Amino acid sequence: MPDPHLGSAPDPVPSPYLAVLERQTARRAAASSPVTSPHDGAPPAQHEALAAHVDAVGDDLCALVHDLHAHPETAYEEHHAAAAFADLLTRHGYAPQVDVHGLATAVRAEVASPGFDPDRHRTVAVLGEYDALPGIGHACGHNVIAATAVGAAVALRRLLGEDPDAFEGRVVVLGTPAEEGHTGKEHLARAGAFDGLDAAVMCHPYGADVADQVWLGRRVATATWTGLPAHASAQPFCGRNALDAASLAYQGIGLLRQQVPPVDRVHAVITEGGTRPSVIPATARMDLYVRSPHPETLVDLSRRVEDVLRGAALMAGVSLDLQWDEHPPSLPVRTNEALTARWALAQQRRGRAPYPAGVVSETLAASTDFGNVSYRLPGIHPLIKVAEPGTALHTPEFAAAAASPEAERAAVDGAYGLACAALDLLVDDDLAAAVRHEFEESGGAVDVARYFD
Repeated sequence: MPDPHLGSAPDPVPSPYLAVLERQTARRAAASSPVTSPHDGAPPAQHEALAAHVDAVGDDLCALVHDLHAHPETAYEEHHAAAAFADLLTRHGYAPQVDVHGLATAVRAEVASPGFDPDRHRTVAVLGEYDALPGIGHACGHNVIAATAVGAAVALRRLLGEDPDAFEGRVVVLGTPAEEGHTGKEHLARAGAFDGLDAAVMCHPYGADVADQVWLGRRVATATWTGLPAHASAQPFCGRNALDAASLAYQGIGLLRQQVPPVDRVHAVITEGGTRPSVIPATARMDLYVRSPHPETLVDLSRRVEDVLRGAALMAGVSLDLQWDEHPPSLPVRTNEALTARWALAQQRRGRAPYPAGVVSETLAASTDFGNVSYRLPGIHPLIKVAEPGTALHTPEFAAAAASPEAERAAVDGAYGLACAALDLLVDDDLAAAVRHEFEESGGAVDVARYFD
């Protein structure tokens, strides 16, 4: 029986901040104007044709949503998902390759207009994800992301098939594994998957339709402190307590949070800290995530966190082994606003009203390896509604939403939005110039692989 003197834990209650953020979002949305674009994009008749093509394969897209949801696979284990992704592409005229760019569960397929010339014509990549989370399945909705990518690629191929002059250019569809915690797109990039591309587009499920939202860069660190063991009663003065260092570091990180912007994030767990109270712990370990919305601020925050970890070692008289980035770090997403506007207009035609930048608080921010793509070439990563507002990613509630009728609708609407954004870029030279100019003005291509060296 429980000890009555210990009492019981209170029932968890929702944070009042969530309700506040939802009210703020509603006010900002009411005050904002619909996203517009000064560019023409593709002719309306082509947008209508894409809508018809997407709707024609809607049942197949919904089936893929449920198939992947029922067979969740974690990073680099997505063999069923990659096969299903490739199979649907094959059924609609593509010749996909599986096991490409050095990753066994990556998929690539492409279609090009007659006479395609990479020196004169543009190439757009449509990206899909399909990895799930350990123990909780598709609680990030990557099954929906996969369906939107396939649907967009199929619609563009069907458009070109019925009219070879619909566009001049190439469409590449990439199935990108291991987004969750393993930065699969960075491995693909280093293997050349994004070479020769002019833009990359994808969309992500969420609790609202959002054209442009903050995505944080993320680094991962493991700190291991090593001291000296000793009997905790007879000779504690002979030991050097590694757990003291971990505890000091944890408190130091808590104090550091007061001195960083609210959107920055540092979270940590002490994964090792001794085995019994009677022995001074000789080893302690902490795993940390460090996140910030800009590459340069992520570098700065990483250095400040490292100072805290080293200072804790000095205070406890122990040594520190600090390992950064077991997997490649993720950069923040650099959204291309000119191209995002084309997505938003397409979504408006489907009856959605994506929020512009600044409506959803930047404090509701996560990370994605698409950020690494967006610092190599222009890209968009909008959000599409599959769940009720306030439903957090990586929760059982979001996992359920990822197989809901709303998720089915999002798969079809998202496919249409990606297809339209890609087509607009392929056919509208002024839009393409604006997309490229914005990318160069925001810093151009970055040497992502060496950024944190």
